[in-house]
Amino acid sequence: MKKILLLLGCIILINQSLKAQSFPEYKKEVYQHKGDTLLYRILFPEHFDSTKKYPLLFVLHGSGERGNDNEAQLRNGGKIFLNDAFRKQHQAIVIFPQCAKESYWANAITTRDPKTNSLTSVVFTTNKQPTQAMHALENFVKHMIKNDYVDKDRVYVGGLSMGGMGTFELLWRKPKVFAAAFAICGGAHPETAKKYAKRVPMWIFHGGKDDVVLPKYSEQMVQAIKDNGGSPKFTLYPNANHNSWDSAFAEPELLKWLFSHKK
Repeated sequence: MKKILLLLGCIILINQSLKAQSFPEYKKEVYQHKGDTLLYRILFPEHFDSTKKYPLLFVLHGSGERGNDNEAQLRNGGKIFLNDAFRKQHQAIVIFPQCAKESYWANAITTRDPKTNSLTSVVFTTNKQPTQAMHALENFVKHMIKNDYVDKDRVYVGGLSMGGMGTFELLWRKPKVFAAAFAICGGAHPETAKKYAKRVPMWIFHGGKDDVVLPKYSEQMVQAIKDNGGSPKFTLYPNANHNSWDSAFAEPELLKWLFSHKK
């Protein structure tokens, strides 16, 4: 009997833990339009008033969070925007879209180690035809900023790993939309930087020991942005491997810096 009670107790604790990680504050939604389908979670400010205008932030997840559960994309970064201090200081709308398992945010040709599944190389392209996920995301961004409650001068994007790559690509495809952006352990084709280098302030992060997405991909983009007249912020964590997003999201100035920018 004691073993049964103990087992039931464990099940309850597990269920409570899973429920706590589901982030119910983020409303589950689905965007569908002309063949595009994009799952997303949206967090509205406390005391949201549709007659007012709010900043809007899109956060793009990494490849490990792809799928169709509309939950995994909140795994890295979801908690940050639920922080009481953030919610009081920044009355913002935060959206985490989810990339389908079979797609990718960016046009990147990746090679993986069959044993570890780690990336061994990434080749970024300037293909004008977006991936299925990026096509849906572009149309979704366009759809969201049409809402009267969105401050069109304060729209932002950021992402990690595959989402960092997607951030660079989204800026390239829609350079006039965003007021500022951050990219964590990502990368892109250097030629794409000229579209947004002068227009969109960026903060780029990477781990110095990253052996999944090599630091050189961020370093190349930092240099490309500078070469095209931009002034990006760049933070390299010397001892961090691929998971540099925990350090980046812990930066006390990141969100303050991001939301300080207007078009």
